Amino acid sequence: MTGYPAPLAAHLANEVTTVCNCWRVVREDGVTLGFTDHDRPLIVDGTLCRPETGLTASEARRTLGLGADTIDIEGALNSGDIDGADVAAGKFDGALVESLLVNWREPAEFARLRTSTIAKLVLKDGRFVAELQSRMRALDQPNGRHVQRQCDAELGDSRCKVLLADPSFTGAGSVLSLTRPAIVSVAGLAGFDPGWFTHGWLTWTSGPRSGQRDLVLSHRRQSGEDRLTLRQDDLPDAEIGDSFGIVAGCDKHFATCRAKFANAANFRGFPHLPGNDEAYSYVTDTGVFDGGPLVP
Repeated sequence: MTGYPAPLAAHLANEVTTVCNCWRVVREDGVTLGFTDHDRPLIVDGTLCRPETGLTASEARRTLGLGADTIDIEGALNSGDIDGADVAAGKFDGALVESLLVNWREPAEFARLRTSTIAKLVLKDGRFVAELQSRMRALDQPNGRHVQRQCDAELGDSRCKVLLADPSFTGAGSVLSLTRPAIVSVAGLAGFDPGWFTHGWLTWTSGPRSGQRDLVLSHRRQSGEDRLTLRQDDLPDAEIGDSFGIVAGCDKHFATCRAKFANAANFRGFPHLPGNDEAYSYVTDTGVFDGGPLVP
């Protein structure tokens, strides 16, 4: 059960109360925003909560057990607080949301009802609906490692240990032309083999997508021209002349780790794990059973 501070509990015991809901949003980049369903701004626990967004909330439930309770918050998009481009860029994904019950006559009297994270944010007709999930959601996430042949590390992280600052793994270029928004012909990558940047990441350094990252689905060379197929979101398309930085890609296979990155000692998969066919196959006269690895 939620514990209320003594002043707020005394206020709630009155026949007439002056309470409202407030929400404090803390994004993963450190930006903090405050909102309220009251009709004037309130400063609650050092955060300015604005009413301009017109927020409304659905029924909130708290249940016993390990289930992840949910609540929906709906409001109109406001360029000063919640910008559609920020939502599309994923800046609110995983943000921490505190739900507060506040005495709007005395904002120092408040209770923190729940702490949630934004699980899903939907945009429609100039409005947003945020689905908030309780912290029990963290207990419903996979933990530990999966035993699989492919690597489960991210290229360049502390487990992989590949130094992406090496010039052989990074490049830079600019857009020459666009066949479609997701297929771009670029200059600046002629010194790399075709396919070198497949599964890599491209970061835009100029133009309408500046600061955004796109996954490179394929890197091909046709008629001496490098073409990148990107997986893009709903942000503005790139334009001719836009510049970018790019990092080599890894397909998570042991052979790639050894040949492309010379990093076999840090491979975080199990490449020699026999599959079901090998594990349950019959012994034959022509088979080789010397204990050697199945994957060279």
